Amino acid sequence: MTSDRRSFLKHGALAAAAATTAATATSCGSMTGAASLTRHPTGPLTLRFYPYTLQLKHVFTIATSSRTTTPTMMVELEGDGVVGYGEASMPPYLGESQETAQAFLSKIDMRRYPDPWLVGDILADVDALAPDNRAAKAAFDIALHDWLGKQMGQPWHRIWGLDPAKTPVTSFTIGIDTPEVVRQKVKEADIYKVLKVKLGRDNDKEMIETIRSVTQKPIRVDVNQGWKDRSLALSMCEWLAGRGVEFVEQPMPKEQIDDLAWLTEKSPLPIVADEAITRLEDVRKAYGVYDGINVKLMKCTGMREGHRMISLAKALGMKVMLGCMTETSCAISAAAQMSPMADWADLDGAVLIGNDLFDGATIVDGKVTLDDRPGIGVRKLA
Repeated sequence: MTSDRRSFLKHGALAAAAATTAATATSCGSMTGAASLTRHPTGPLTLRFYPYTLQLKHVFTIATSSRTTTPTMMVELEGDGVVGYGEASMPPYLGESQETAQAFLSKIDMRRYPDPWLVGDILADVDALAPDNRAAKAAFDIALHDWLGKQMGQPWHRIWGLDPAKTPVTSFTIGIDTPEVVRQKVKEADIYKVLKVKLGRDNDKEMIETIRSVTQKPIRVDVNQGWKDRSLALSMCEWLAGRGVEFVEQPMPKEQIDDLAWLTEKSPLPIVADEAITRLEDVRKAYGVYDGINVKLMKCTGMREGHRMISLAKALGMKVMLGCMTETSCAISAAAQMSPMADWADLDGAVLIGNDLFDGATIVDGKVTLDDRPGIGVRKLA
């Protein structure tokens, strides 16, 4: 696909999408605004946060790194006897840490926000405190949404008018490993109907063939920018297409825009952006280069922006995947609230760890399942 054609498609579709996106943002804002009219300002909420380290059940290996733990920062917002919970999950390759999260969250002066119902103003102000720090911002955003939803007595999927029956099946992630460990991971994924497989090293075909030796479940492939040559990438996409693969996520480095557009045009499988997508403005850039996007709360600063990103992508006719890091059920449940909007889900982060702090959204028969708990739908475990 030429750059001229991508430009034409992008601007044409953006013009058509503008009204849809504006209407969605207005609707989302007016829903919260309408609720606030029935409640008087409560005074500033109290902000608390503390570090927590997630212990992974298996070594987690992708094309660029391996780890056995994930650092997080847990956030609580309390007021009127109600506590809202949030979480920042920070895999080291994203550049955030418990130290950076603590430094950022320490800058938030809750005395500036005596009316917690002014969610748009508050989150914009917090976003402007410092660049980046997206996971730390997401933790605050999630906690605020949880508090607001609890005050309204409704889960966010209902506040947004989403049908919980329309949640997608979620995949179970299998990291790069030896055939023996891969087979064991497949067995552990018995309740899941779809597998997400990490590729991008020198054993890609062995990974797929090992999985195919024990199951015929659909596979979604995540390369984490591991393929550098577009001809090789196309050859792999063609090979994968004959082995029950549904799509390929971020096959090449995000900087290779023309190569990715060329691959998307020629590939028999949809090409989905991951590392190329962080915030709302990236959705526009991805149009004409990818078939779809992967939205993750830890990268986009939380639920408010994630909802807007999905709305814009759908208006542009792009597919949407709702993804996660390794997270507790807190952040997973927050993302799950918007899962009825997504085409695909990869919300298995909490089942990959052995020390979850929360009870929240569950997986039933491979499907993301929401209940009517208010806010983001979690209960903190004792």
